[in-house]
Amino acid sequence: MWQRIVNWRPDPLIVGIVAAAILAIIFPASGGFAVAFSWATKIAIGFLFFLYGARLSPQEALNGLKHWKLHLTILVFTFVLFPVLGLVMKPLDWVLSPGLYLGILYMTLVPSTVQSSVNFTSIAKGNVAGAIVSASASNLLGIVITPVLVMLLMATGGGVKIDSSVFLDISLQLLLPFTIGQLTRRWTFKFAAAKTTKNVDRISIAMVVYAAFSEGMVQGIWSKVPVLDILILIVLSVVLVEFLLRLSGFVATKMGFDRGDRLAIQFCGSKKSLATGLPMAAVIFGASASLYILPLMIFHQIQLMICAVYAARWGKQAEQERQGEQGVAA
Repeated sequence: MWQRIVNWRPDPLIVGIVAAAILAIIFPASGGFAVAFSWATKIAIGFLFFLYGARLSPQEALNGLKHWKLHLTILVFTFVLFPVLGLVMKPLDWVLSPGLYLGILYMTLVPSTVQSSVNFTSIAKGNVAGAIVSASASNLLGIVITPVLVMLLMATGGGVKIDSSVFLDISLQLLLPFTIGQLTRRWTFKFAAAKTTKNVDRISIAMVVYAAFSEGMVQGIWSKVPVLDILILIVLSVVLVEFLLRLSGFVATKMGFDRGDRLAIQFCGSKKSLATGLPMAAVIFGASASLYILPLMIFHQIQLMICAVYAARWGKQAEQERQGEQGVAA
């Protein structure tokens, strides 16, 4: 245990997010700098989705779609069950500070993660190919599905005003760069897959966090979030992740999926993407995004910690079972 603590290293993405938040608290962007930084953030977001498009193999996606039952199950968890849970948590609006419940609801509407879902599935010895295709499909479809769900479920009250122009913004800032990345993949894949470009993910997300937190500081929003609300969000995130992991595993078993597919369903169906959710929040909500992203940021960190524990445990169990089978065969 002690050795594990000594060797522990924080996730660079989380470090970037925390650093950006602290910087915004100390030196919030305002005036002309805030306007210029907003444009820089939009460019970074567009470039990020261009890289997403260049990295995703169309052939890989088409081949993976043959396992439609697996992908449909994950999509139902991501875009149906999660939003239903978000609506069920409506009473929290009476407990939390104004706007935080809508942030929780938005968190339930974003796509699943890609990298961490695949990584955890791999560590647990699950269906990695299925996880890649499902998580990628979730993010691709989420470019359209998430704004639709936001309009249907969030624009009915709470001061959130969203109209059809959001689809134009999404198309120009997210879908168009993604499509260009797909069309130019033949020439841009090596560049998009290089280690140096992976920092674009972290940098662009950190920029979104800095811009959102700065807006919150300028408007005095963050001073209105009590410590108790933060604790409630942490506890809620733990409960949600544990509940979704168990429910997805139970459903997958009842539906007859094998162990590899079940693990892919559990890890893809229980998480929400910070990498996609934050840029989309910046596009959809604009200056109002500052408060809505807090629940997603907390949930993201909690899901990484909990899933890392389960992935390691299940991967060790799979290795022990494999060694046991080899011993019996010998």
